[in-house]
Amino acid sequence: MQTQEVVSCCHKQPLFRAAKYIRARSMSAVWQYFRLDQPASKTATCIKCQAAISRGGTSISNFNTTNLIKHLKTRHPVEHNGYTKARTEKDEPCQTQQTLEASFKRREKIIKFIVLDDQPLSVVENVGFRRLIEHLEPRYSLPVREHISCKLKDVRTISFTTDIWSCDSTPLSLLSLTAHWVDTVTPSSFTLQSAVLQANEFRGSHTGKSIAESIEGMLEKWNISKSRVHVILRDNASNMKKAMDEMGVSSLGCFTHSLQLVVHQGLLSQRTRLEDIQKDLKMPTKRLQQDVAMRWNSTFYMVESLLEQKRTISAFGADYDLPATLTANQWALLEKAVTVLAPLEEVTKQISSSTSSVAEVIPSVTVLKRLLARESQEDTGIKTMKTTLLEAVKKQFATIEEEPLYVVATLLDPRFKDRYFSSADNIKHAKDALTVEMEKTEKSTTVAETIAENPKKTPRMEVQVGGSSSRESSLKGLFEEILQEHDEEHGAGTTSTHFQLQTYMMEQTISRSDSPFQYWAVNRVRFPSLAATAAKFLCTPGTSVDSERLFSTASNIVDARRNRLGEEREQKCSFS
Repeated sequence: MQTQEVVSCCHKQPLFRAAKYIRARSMSAVWQYFRLDQPASKTATCIKCQAAISRGGTSISNFNTTNLIKHLKTRHPVEHNGYTKARTEKDEPCQTQQTLEASFKRREKIIKFIVLDDQPLSVVENVGFRRLIEHLEPRYSLPVREHISCKLKDVRTISFTTDIWSCDSTPLSLLSLTAHWVDTVTPSSFTLQSAVLQANEFRGSHTGKSIAESIEGMLEKWNISKSRVHVILRDNASNMKKAMDEMGVSSLGCFTHSLQLVVHQGLLSQRTRLEDIQKDLKMPTKRLQQDVAMRWNSTFYMVESLLEQKRTISAFGADYDLPATLTANQWALLEKAVTVLAPLEEVTKQISSSTSSVAEVIPSVTVLKRLLARESQEDTGIKTMKTTLLEAVKKQFATIEEEPLYVVATLLDPRFKDRYFSSADNIKHAKDALTVEMEKTEKSTTVAETIAENPKKTPRMEVQVGGSSSRESSLKGLFEEILQEHDEEHGAGTTSTHFQLQTYMMEQTISRSDSPFQYWAVNRVRFPSLAATAAKFLCTPGTSVDSERLFSTASNIVDARRNRLGEEREQKCSFS
């Protein structure tokens, strides 16, 4: 009897373990109605009617639960309803083959990871990265390096930003090249893309010819012909201008560099006052220290922080009997100076964003000129500064509305259109330039003319902005004011090009917080030639900030303690 109990226990124990093993592996609710004699059994026994049901295969690797579910459905409806309910509540995962859409989404995420984090294209070939992706999603097949680089092959026109950086602690100079384009591969896409292509060591003298040869070499390495180069954003140095002329490509100066020169002149107008005060106090003539000489807004932030700590600084001066402190008038002068410079700082931040384009330059300049030209009772003590700033803006951007790269981009931005030009003649010349570009686009691309006879006006797009600022933009009112002044009707043309242009111009502008790329994604069917031209012009950034961000990373890598890093090793550190 004892022997029989031992045998029975030895027999039942494997049954329990086998059933438990199947439930853990299959993760299916159907196993609460069936049991197995062995894990490799080809049949499962129904607990309800003791029938042996085939598992639909010859081995564990290809067994399934289809027959078990059918048995419950035909013989035991109540139990089948319980199984269906349990499966719905559990929402059990199903190891199925990934869909094509899911594969494309994962591939797009990897591309964004490379672009946003300045990763090298070769990261998809790194063993550690491939093992990580394989662990997270075994069914996904990673793209190879050539797949990502070939995305540029389908782009007709590309804009670039470039800059030169020289290290302070080692004789190393780098020349960067960043590409910007609009992705229009799929009918519903119209998104701005950018990628850092290279940051090569630049040897020898920084002449225009040498810079041109280096950039041409980088373009050749990426199989990008100069005919596909729309425009290159560079700084305002003469050697950079000459390099672009040597290459025979269009180029634009960095807007923030030009704004730096404007504000520098405005600050100079107040410097003599500071020197007079220092002489009256019999102090050595010194200038206020600023962290970054090439960035005027560092001075702005410095003064702003002083004003924030006004009470603390005054108390400190009283407690420690400092030889000189700022008077009430001097504090008031600083506050007024910050008020005048705040709109310029706001413009600098807006146009330096990753989604900004050259289309924002003309509207920004127009608003700044109107703001600086307005007189106020609060201008006492800073009238000279405002006048100097206004004259500097007019001088620095005197010919901006004569540059087709600026005017065409501005017209194609649905937030601005022709509302911010200074004269009717400039508007006419701008539209003529846009018409020429549209005709070029129609010749180079077979655009299907599927325009309705009476297209409806597009309502203003409402976009929810994440978060709200506690302080209203000092420029918002001026932007809206100028839009209302230019809200006028336009006559219709006769050709398809003119019809698109006139219909587009008659419609109201979208909100300044809306995305022009989203607008063209929605309206590219209505305005095919305009949309194709917009993809060419709106991909151009207004500044060379993207290249400078790369050099910020390089300056943290190559320093006085690591001044022996060569070009190849430095690039590996910067792009990894």
